[in-house]
Amino acid sequence: MRKTPATDAYWQAFTAAAGMNAAADHDVVAFGDSPGLADELLALVLAGTKRATASLLRDVTVGNEPMPRVGGHVIVLDGAGVPRCIWRTTDVMVNRLIAVDVAFAWDEGEGDRTRADWLDGHRRYFARQAEREGFVFNDDIQTVFERFTVVWPPDVVDGGPASAAPASGCN
Repeated sequence: MRKTPATDAYWQAFTAAAGMNAAADHDVVAFGDSPGLADELLALVLAGTKRATASLLRDVTVGNEPMPRVGGHVIVLDGAGVPRCIWRTTDVMVNRLIAVDVAFAWDEGEGDRTRADWLDGHRRYFARQAEREGFVFNDDIQTVFERFTVVWPPDVVDGGPASAAPASGCN
């Protein structure tokens, strides 16, 4: 996703409150492949249920998407493209899709939060992506598993408003 005047203003409000340099690097994302799915998954983040996400490594290597990095910040957009929160990445792992574990499925917060439900939903989602983009999808596809903590806005940060400041290490 591209940065816009709205994402720039949102980032500046966060960095001013957190005492960070506004020139610090950050990414901008929206969940899913439709405005409705973006809103649905964002709602899970704002409710504190979703603290992980997964994408295909090919999105980085072929699609030129940024690779998540521990300590990196991400502005999350709703389905209308409005910035709604910022997270800080706490863990990144690349592995086969089928290697997802129970803990990650739970942290992703979707469906009934089981591994089986996670696999079912992500297989369907990535199969749609494969059809759109013309690649072969299977359970061995390299997947980026990312965990995060919400750092902005203050009313939804993990651990309360004090955690909006950047941490010196990883969670």
